[in-house]
Amino acid sequence: MQRQAGQPVMVDCFWHAQVRPTDFILACGDGNSRLTSLRWSQWHRDSAVAEGFNVVNDCKPYCAAGKFHSYPVIVRLNATQPWKKHPDLSQYTQLSLVYTNGKPNGFGQWVDLPLWN
Repeated sequence: MQRQAGQPVMVDCFWHAQVRPTDFILACGDGNSRLTSLRWSQWHRDSAVAEGFNVVNDCKPYCAAGKFHSYPVIVRLNATQPWKKHPDLSQYTQLSLVYTNGKPNGFGQWVDLPLWN
C-alpha cells in the first residue's frame, strides 16, 4: 500500500517500509511466526491497531517437522521513532499481541515484542 506523507511505517525482514500490511513475518530467521489476514482499524502517528492471526509453528518434534497453528490476535503498534535507514520516515518500534482465543504454548495472553529498526 502506498504511504501517505507523515504516516509511520512497519519495517519488514527485508528492510522494506510497509503501511497497513495484510501479512507480516515476526520470526525473520526461520519464518516460524507470522501475522496474517491483518485488518487495520487504526493507523495513526503514535499507534495502530489491527485484528488478524498469529500463525506459529509448534516445532514438535522439531521445527522442520512441526505444524503451524493459527491464533486470533489483536495487534497494537506504538513507540514511533525515526527509522535509522531513512530518518525522514517514522517507524513503529513496539508490537503487542493480545491472544483472543487460545495461544501458543509458553506464551502469555499478551506479548510485547520490539520491532527492528
